[in-house]
Amino acid sequence: MSQAHIAPSEAVAGSSRSQRAWEDSRLFERYRRTGDEAAREEIVARYLPLARRLARRYAAGENYDDLVQVASIALIKAIERFDHSRGHLFSTYARPTIVGDLKRYFRDHAWTVRVPRELHDRSLHVRRASEQLTAQLGRSPSPAEIADALETSVELVLDALQTVTALRPDTLDAPAHPDDDDRGKGSTAAFEEPGFAIAEASATLAPLLARLTPQERRILSLRFEQDLSQSEIGALVGVSQMQVSRILRKAIAALQEHAAEPSTVADTVERSSAGPPNRPRPYPQVQPRYDSRRGALLAA
Repeated sequence: MSQAHIAPSEAVAGSSRSQRAWEDSRLFERYRRTGDEAAREEIVARYLPLARRLARRYAAGENYDDLVQVASIALIKAIERFDHSRGHLFSTYARPTIVGDLKRYFRDHAWTVRVPRELHDRSLHVRRASEQLTAQLGRSPSPAEIADALETSVELVLDALQTVTALRPDTLDAPAHPDDDDRGKGSTAAFEEPGFAIAEASATLAPLLARLTPQERRILSLRFEQDLSQSEIGALVGVSQMQVSRILRKAIAALQEHAAEPSTVADTVERSSAGPPNRPRPYPQVQPRYDSRRGALLAA
């Protein structure tokens, strides 16, 4: 009895598909034979809802209008390439053509960070399965539930879910916290490291200090590294405060003079480790100077 009730509806559906296929065949025949643009426009109008439906499937978080444009262009390409004389339905040819162009659009344009093709395709499957499970369960599915639906591992699902950050990365101007509108994420993403400047100054001064006398190096170290006063340095070294001041001025002047020379000990060491150079390289013109107000030796 149930078959008697179903058969008429199936017959109507089959008749409708046959009628549509016959109309499509006539339109394609007219367009191929005479180049009638009106026939092509009618085919586009008949299958534009299919293109929009496929674009909507991939429109999660993307510009829907852009995807409709991509799908529409793919539909026109499918019309130009379709061979109606083989007796196939146009929809069976147009659908994979449109889907392929949509996937290529995501692969080439939508992703901010390029990800492997396998991971990209897996993320699409995970997204589609997540939408289906959400409709069935009435809530967001867990990674384990998505993995069961796709018959894969939870680790692969988690990898696919993390690709969302490659598609739509967070902006550094966004608030770091929902209740904090003034402080962006960029304020916590990076900070200035003063140690780099110290390391650069040390690397610059090291070959220059090597050319001073041991006494000059010791007095400079006591003054600028240990921050001792000239009287305290004099007591440790066994000279007067005036002599300490004179040695400091002489050592700083020697550093400036050595820095102005075309080559230094550092160049000699570097050349010996790197092999014979084509021509000598001058040392960077760094002029150490003593700031009496700050009591510091500056390498600038």
